[in-house]
Amino acid sequence: MASNEPEPTFSSPYTTTSHNSITPPENSRRWWSKDTVAIVTGANKGIGYALVKRLARLELTVILTARDRERGLKAVESLADLGLHVHFFCLDVSDPASIKGFASWFQEKFGGLDILVNNAAVSFNDIHENSVEHAETVIKTNFYGSKLLTETLLPFFRRSASITISIRLTANHICLEMQKLKNPTIKETLLNEENLFEEQIEGVINLFLENVKSGTWKSQGWPELWTDYAVSKLALNAYSKVLAKRYEGRSLSVNCFCPGFTQTSMTHGKGTHTADDAADLGARLALLPPEQLPTGKFYLGSSQGVYSKL
Repeated sequence: MASNEPEPTFSSPYTTTSHNSITPPENSRRWWSKDTVAIVTGANKGIGYALVKRLARLELTVILTARDRERGLKAVESLADLGLHVHFFCLDVSDPASIKGFASWFQEKFGGLDILVNNAAVSFNDIHENSVEHAETVIKTNFYGSKLLTETLLPFFRRSASITISIRLTANHICLEMQKLKNPTIKETLLNEENLFEEQIEGVINLFLENVKSGTWKSQGWPELWTDYAVSKLALNAYSKVLAKRYEGRSLSVNCFCPGFTQTSMTHGKGTHTADDAADLGARLALLPPEQLPTGKFYLGSSQGVYSKL
């Protein structure tokens, strides 16, 4: 997926520097309208909520999903208090039946989709903890859930649509777990884009879960920090490459975005920037003009801006 096209660069709201900045969405060529439909999963709080707020302020039609109905409705109400109208659906991405119900509702109510942000994710560790007790749940939600939702919604995507495999990370070091993956065989598998298919990705996932069950995961070269979460996201990143390659040249863009160390409930409020800062960058990526929209990229937010790691 190599390209000679120049990479879009972004000034970061995390810093005061303004060189190589792009025009904010509201002042750029406005290709979107109220008929542009965006879905953000896991959006009752944190970066997901902030991104829904940002897109709604830019007057897109936005669907906020959350697995907890009460919390989701409270999020919608709080946005309404700001004068923002968004749609809500109670969606648990770890439950295939819930995804099926959501897709049926979406098809009947909207029909066409322009932007999907897979933000829903779970972790059962605090910042300085690293248990894999809930590894199966983490993998089922973060990888298989996002994958199934994306595949289920693919028929609804319109021309020049965008899928953002959002990486709701808690610290920059997790963004770089590929570099810290010590098992050379696994690393080679995930980096070999030409021969990377879903079967290889799921093979890596199954090997990890087998190592967890046998108690050998610490010695097998897996990431050493937030191991289950990091593995689920490495797999999701790899899947985004496969999907981008599959739809290359067909007006469907698939990218990953890591906002970096963001102040959310996952970090207990710690971080170098706010969820609104991260959402601003996410919106800029999603709302690039169709002819500038890249695919198959992993964008990393940092104090220097946003840049591609792929």
